[in-house]
Amino acid sequence: MIAETVCSAVSAAGLGIAVITAYRKRYLTATRIAAYSLVPIGLVMAGVVEWLADTAFSPVAWAGFGLLGLSWVMFATTRAVERRRGGTRKERKAARAAAQQGAVAPAASAPSLGQAGPRQETRPAPAAKGGDDDFSDIEAILKKHGI
Repeated sequence: MIAETVCSAVSAAGLGIAVITAYRKRYLTATRIAAYSLVPIGLVMAGVVEWLADTAFSPVAWAGFGLLGLSWVMFATTRAVERRRGGTRKERKAARAAAQQGAVAPAASAPSLGQAGPRQETRPAPAAKGGDDDFSDIEAILKKHGI
């Protein structure tokens, strides 16, 4: 009973604010405020408020919400573990079978990535005498665009 009274008061206050806003020639905002203020009284008339009040004080309903939350957490956890492992059981089995066959084709003479060995350092190419080589690419682009 108190919830219905509060919702009615909120709707009345909202409609009053909408009238004041419309008096200030802000009709779009006034219409929006009126629409929001009619929602609480509409929920009361539809019986939603009474249903929510009965649900809020029902231990069985809260146990049901708890079970729904637990099932959601379990579902999210299994999805996270599945993604971390790399897919479903079929996908992992297929990946394991492909790894056992080898990464190199049977007719290939050597692996395409080369042999593993000591790391080689790469050195930059020596600069040209006049330093014009550094800007030759930029000059070519500028000439291409007519600059």
